[in-house]
Amino acid sequence: MTLSFFDQFMSPTYLGIPLIALALSLPWILYPKPTPRWLNNRLITLQGWFINRFTQQIFQPLSLGGHKWATLLASLMLFLLTLNMLGLLPYTFTPTTQLSLNMAFAVPLWLATVIIGMRNQPTHALGHLLPEGTPTLLIPVLIIIETISLFIRPLALGVRLTANLTAGHLLIQLIATAAFVLLPLMPTVAILTTVLLFLLTLLEVAVAMIQAY
Repeated sequence: MTLSFFDQFMSPTYLGIPLIALALSLPWILYPKPTPRWLNNRLITLQGWFINRFTQQIFQPLSLGGHKWATLLASLMLFLLTLNMLGLLPYTFTPTTQLSLNMAFAVPLWLATVIIGMRNQPTHALGHLLPEGTPTLLIPVLIIIETISLFIRPLALGVRLTANLTAGHLLIQLIATAAFVLLPLMPTVAILTTVLLFLLTLLEVAVAMIQAY
């Protein structure tokens, strides 16, 4: 059976059971749980320092009222980061290359921000639909455009995450296949291709972190 390059993005199944649930639960198994002891081991200390640092980085520009979302957003970022990094390992499946999963994350969070904004600051939230100083003739058109952009935002974010990870995985597979095929024919070119593959893998690690952020 001839395999396509896109077969790596198909959700794997075993005995008719989709294994995406196992892939989604794996990140929570990998992280050690904090202990009630006063002194923790080095791994838990490093993990706590890392989580505190990127939580500070995320919420530094926000007011104190937005810090109530720290647990949710920090957990989501850590979850996505772990899924993206695990997907770079050989013979693994990356759930974040599935648009359905990314939309399942994006739509509820986007809807929550819109509803909370409308409830707490309706004037400020509705003010984004009409920039200040807009000519009278352009007001209906701008309101329609801003409303469409507001509703299309979760789709754009989900598609961006899916497209970036999918393109990176395809490039890695294509260059790895080229290096494997060129090795008996042109060893020098194959070595250069392998160096390019290594640099692309480093770039994909950075992309996995940036997309989670």
